[in-house]
Amino acid sequence: MTDTEPAAPVRETAESIATMEIRGAATIASAAAEALAEQAEAAAASGETASDPAAFRASMRAAGRSLRETRPTAVSLPNALRYVLQRMEGETVDELRRSVVDATEAFVRQLDRAQDDLGQVGANRLADGDTVMTHCHSTDALACIEAAVEQGKSISAVVKETRPRQQGHITAEQLRDAGVPVTLIVDSAARRYLDEVDHVVVGADSIAADGGVINKIGTSGLAVNARERGVPIMTAAQTIKLHPETLTGHTVEIEMRDESEVIGSEAREEIGEIAVENPAFDVTPPRYMDAIVTEHGQFPPESIVALMRELFGEGAAEPWAEP
Repeated sequence: MTDTEPAAPVRETAESIATMEIRGAATIASAAAEALAEQAEAAAASGETASDPAAFRASMRAAGRSLRETRPTAVSLPNALRYVLQRMEGETVDELRRSVVDATEAFVRQLDRAQDDLGQVGANRLADGDTVMTHCHSTDALACIEAAVEQGKSISAVVKETRPRQQGHITAEQLRDAGVPVTLIVDSAARRYLDEVDHVVVGADSIAADGGVINKIGTSGLAVNARERGVPIMTAAQTIKLHPETLTGHTVEIEMRDESEVIGSEAREEIGEIAVENPAFDVTPPRYMDAIVTEHGQFPPESIVALMRELFGEGAAEPWAEP
């Protein structure tokens, strides 16, 4: 490791996040924070950074940039980096190292509590005997369903498979393990099965200041169909998913993933030269979402900006940026 090069654990975590070996906003946030703690330990024991506070800070910013570049739409990632790096303080390298490690530990503890609290809030929207429809894989959405089951409610689920990576299979397995009867359906069958469900529960990768929900591609179409069918839909999202940069008018970048997730090499050869696009996310306008459930309570989408300002202020610094 050079003085400013991220340590091996940071590079490995960045690669795992980029390739979706590490997925789910809370999991990504926790992994990123813990990678910063590992960077702090490595930098405090390596070369010039072990004795130079300025070099130590530079190495931490470089690690933050390396992690930030992996998943542009998953706002929990920069929020985790902000939490840790903004609490990096001290006059000596050891003090700086300790502040990073302490901030990481505090952040992970908050994440653990947040999902439990969110689950209880979301469970209160579900009634005994309800059937819920899910899209993709969201530990926050699962927390609401699992909490309802723990309250003694009988819940069943219709799970969309969620192509092209079929994250719905993970949801189906975890709900089955929680004792929830599951029906797995192809994505294009969602409208048909909405007549048989009482709630739609989805997660979010980020939430814009106007209450728009950025989530796995297909969420917006599901929300429009749910509204037309009169089925309430809620987003379950910890506050690490709130997108503070939207307060200053920044747009949310939608990640475009590799075409190989959509079309294999053999099919590509057979079909020939065609354009293939693979957007990972879409934006659901707030008018199609009934509620956003967080660890701080449930909110109408249009009022989420008030919570965002309370937590993050009017703007959001980038502590990983070059000075």
